[in-house]
Amino acid sequence: MQKQYSVCMNGATLTLKQADDSTLPYIETLLERNDLPAQDVRATPEWFYVAYTDAAPVGIGGVERYGPHGLLRSVVIERTARGNGFGTALCEALENTAAADGIETLYLLTTTAVDFFTNHGYSEHERATVPATIQQTTEFDSLCPTTATCLKKPL
Repeated sequence: MQKQYSVCMNGATLTLKQADDSTLPYIETLLERNDLPAQDVRATPEWFYVAYTDAAPVGIGGVERYGPHGLLRSVVIERTARGNGFGTALCEALENTAAADGIETLYLLTTTAVDFFTNHGYSEHERATVPATIQQTTEFDSLCPTTATCLKKPL
């Protein structure tokens, strides 16, 4: 069954819908347009969500679960929808989803959005001390460069 969540912000509703076969091309295209890894999306589509306002998709994000730890990944908002608080709402919704699923700590890698995430409660974390289950993910192991900044947030 496809999961769906809604978040109200500034008088608008942002709805997250779990990815399915019909949304995978959109996810891959948006990731590629923003120079984010898309190679492994089809391997685990259930980890990804599409964010909608009204009926229009405005962004995507994902959470991979590894016991009490999670990997926040591929958070991106359409360029035309940026500056409206959708990135913040999307992150909050993904964090709430992760916490409801029993995830206690989220980790992420970024090369471009350190300021965004640190402004939302994430702190820099030594990549070598991340739990082994997270280090062994495709994202950590091969998709993101070793120069990417590692961030962590307890939920």
